[in-house]
Amino acid sequence: MFKNTRYVSEFTQFMQGYLNEHPDVARGQVEGRALLWDKAPINLDERSRSTVSNVPHKPYPYQPD
Repeated sequence: MFKNTRYVSEFTQFMQGYLNEHPDVARGQVEGRALLWDKAPINLDERSRSTVSNVPHKPYPYQPD
């Protein structure tokens, strides 16, 4: 109900100061995200062909027939 919008925690102050002094860190975060999470669009035709061509596996491959 009563929000103090002027309060900034010590950690937030530290991180803001650190990122202002080291702009390469923020750039590295963006590059890391692009490397690990941002993926190229899926080709739906290739995906459907891949799904159709999958061979079903036995539930327990080490059991002899």
